[in-house]
Amino acid sequence: MINKQHTLAGSFSLSGKGLHTGLNLTVTFNPAPEGYGYKIQRIDLPDKPVLEATAENVVDTTRGTVLGKGDVRCSTIEHGMAALYAMGIDNVHIEVDGPEFPILDGSAELYVRKIHEVGIKEQDFAKDFYVINHKMEFKDEKTGSCITLLPDDQFSITVMIDFDSHFISSQFATLDDGAFFEKEIAPARTFVFVREIEPLLTAGLIKGGDLDNAIVIYERQINQENLDKLCKLTGTEHHDATELGYIQHKPLVWKNEPARHKLLDIIGDMALIGKPLKGRIIATRPGHTINNKFARMMRKEIRKHEVQAPIYDPNKPVLIDNVRIRELMPHRYPMQLVDKILEIKDNYIIGLKNVTTDEPFFVGHFPTEPVMPGVLQVEALAQAGGLLVLSTIDDPECWSTYFLKIDDVKFRQKVVPGDTLIFRVALMTPIRHGIATMKGHAFVGENCVMEASFTAQITKNK
Repeated sequence: MINKQHTLAGSFSLSGKGLHTGLNLTVTFNPAPEGYGYKIQRIDLPDKPVLEATAENVVDTTRGTVLGKGDVRCSTIEHGMAALYAMGIDNVHIEVDGPEFPILDGSAELYVRKIHEVGIKEQDFAKDFYVINHKMEFKDEKTGSCITLLPDDQFSITVMIDFDSHFISSQFATLDDGAFFEKEIAPARTFVFVREIEPLLTAGLIKGGDLDNAIVIYERQINQENLDKLCKLTGTEHHDATELGYIQHKPLVWKNEPARHKLLDIIGDMALIGKPLKGRIIATRPGHTINNKFARMMRKEIRKHEVQAPIYDPNKPVLIDNVRIRELMPHRYPMQLVDKILEIKDNYIIGLKNVTTDEPFFVGHFPTEPVMPGVLQVEALAQAGGLLVLSTIDDPECWSTYFLKIDDVKFRQKVVPGDTLIFRVALMTPIRHGIATMKGHAFVGENCVMEASFTAQITKNK
C-alpha cells in the first residue's frame, strides 16, 4: 500500500461527447496540494463554481453518478474517479466545460493512459487509510442489492451481478490487487439493454450513446420496425431483429466485461468516501444508487472514528521492547509510561502501555475508584512522541526530548486498571531546528480515550 499521498505530476485533458447530453466536452485534471481531495470545477458557468467530490454531494444516480450543489451539476464522473482512486492518486483539481465528463469509450482506459503520460507525484502528507476492522453491510430489500465490507490487508473487491437475460444472467468479477486494475478492470465498458434505450431516451438521457462507447445487449426480440426506429433515434446502423446478442463495434474484451464494469463503477463511487479503504468489498447486484448509499454510510462511520485505533496483534514481534526503551530514554519506574513500541513509520509511531492494578498512582488517585491521571496520559503520549523523534537521528541514546508546549488536550473516557492503552503519535510538520510538533491519540480498544497536541525540543544530553 502507498503510505504517502499522491497527486498528478502534470495536467492532462480529454475531450469527447457526453453520454447523456451529447455535448462536446473537455475535462482537465490538474495537480493539487496535500489534503485537497477531489474537486470538480464547472469552468463554463459564471463564477466557475466548485463541487467537492464526496458522497453527500451526489444528487442523482440514474445511469451514472451526478454531483450537485444548488443548480450546479456534474454527471458521469465515476470512470474518471475510479482511475484516480485505483491509481493511488489522492489530490486532484478537475475542470470541466459542461455538465458531465465525456464518456470517451465507456471505460476508464483513456484516463489511466493519460495518468501514465503525465506521471504521479509523491507528496509529503501521509495517506490516511480507513481500515476495516469488522464486518459492515448495507442491504436494499427492494432490489436485493447488498454491499458487504470485510477486513483485509489491502483494498479488494468481488462483484456478482444477475440480470433477467440469457446473455448476462449471472457473472462475477474480482480485483484482489489494485496493481491489476489497469489491465483487468479499466478497459471494461459500460453496457445497456436494448429494452432500456427507449425509456432512457424518453427521460432525456443517453443522447451521446453509440456503439463506440457502450456495449448494447439485444436479448429479447422485438419487431423489425421498432428496432429500426431505435437505430434511427440513436444514429446506429440497421440491425437484423432476428439476430440476438451483443452489439458494438469493438468485440467483448472478456466474457464477463459487464461484471468488470460494475466493479469499475463501484471503485468510482467509493472514491467519494474521501479516504482510501483497506478492506474487501463484496457487492451483490450493485448499482450507483446502492453504491452511493453505502458510501454515505461509510462517511458517517469515518466521522464517528475520526482517528482510528491501531490494530494490536499481540502475536506480532515487538519493534522496541522495554529494555531498549530504557536505553533510549532517561525515564524509569514509576515514570516510564511506555512498555513497548509496535510500529514506527516516517511520520508516526504506535506504542503500548498495560495499565495494571499495582500502578503507584492508583494508591491515591483514587482509593475507591482507581483512575489513571490525565496528566500521566499526556506524559505517556509525549514519551511515545519522544521515541518517534529519536528514531530520526543518529546516536539516539545521546539525546532527549523536552516539552515546550501542550495544546488541545481532550479526555473522552476514564482509563482504569486492566486497560491496554495504545498510543498513536504523528508529526504534524517536519522536524526543523530540533523542534517537533506532534499530535497524539490514546485508545482503549477502538475508543479514543484522550488526545493532545504538543511541541517538543530535541536536546543533546550533557
